[in-house]
Amino acid sequence: MANILVVDDEMGIRELLSEILGDEGHAIQLAENAQQARDARNAGAPDLVLLDIWMPDTDGVTLLKEWQRDGLLTMPVIMMSGHATIDTAVEATRIGALNFLEKPIALQKLLKAVQQGLTRAQEAARAPVVAPSRPLAAPQPEESHAVSSPGMFASPSMQTSSIAPRMGSVGVAEGHGHTLSFDLPLREARENFEREYLKVQIRRFSGNISRTASFIGMERSALHRKLKSLGVVTTSKSGARVAHLEDDDEEDEMEA
Repeated sequence: MANILVVDDEMGIRELLSEILGDEGHAIQLAENAQQARDARNAGAPDLVLLDIWMPDTDGVTLLKEWQRDGLLTMPVIMMSGHATIDTAVEATRIGALNFLEKPIALQKLLKAVQQGLTRAQEAARAPVVAPSRPLAAPQPEESHAVSSPGMFASPSMQTSSIAPRMGSVGVAEGHGHTLSFDLPLREARENFEREYLKVQIRRFSGNISRTASFIGMERSALHRKLKSLGVVTTSKSGARVAHLEDDDEEDEMEA
């Protein structure tokens, strides 16, 4: 038996969900608005929350953000709505919601989502917490989901997007001191990453542009154009600065 909190401003929905889940053997708490839901959560974390998005005082997404901000999102939350857009559902999932159910809710979908949520809660409760024996290295971008997440039940991709503003910058080329800032517009941040990535790869192949192009999957002339557009200036082995043009006969042996 699980303790499930149902938050919905429609009495008929609350009563229906209470009856269905009660017949499954669960203990049901009911809240008709965000304030009652806050009070119920402050009295103790339920095993699962079914949270309506559109409510008159405070909407469900805003309440979800509050719980995430205050460290109270320690239980799986399933969002419900009959009018929410895809963007709203994605936003709720990014914050930490486990699932989204569209009204009218089919019985089998409801029971399946509730079971998945309770299973996830049980797995999280059983997971051992092991203190690290040594300091953790700064995470690479593709591993950033391993850092603490905004909510216990947020998906890895959502966790990555939420931790980015708090991280400030993260190393992208270990041993070369390059950093990638999360405080930049996407276009500028992408260009910065491409610039540092290409510099590292050119060093990796001792300045050989052809080998670098082959490794990263670009045509040699396209790589020259990319280096030029990013303002990457390399030098030949003689020490002369080389501008990257579209000419395929340009000197291959360069050092970044």
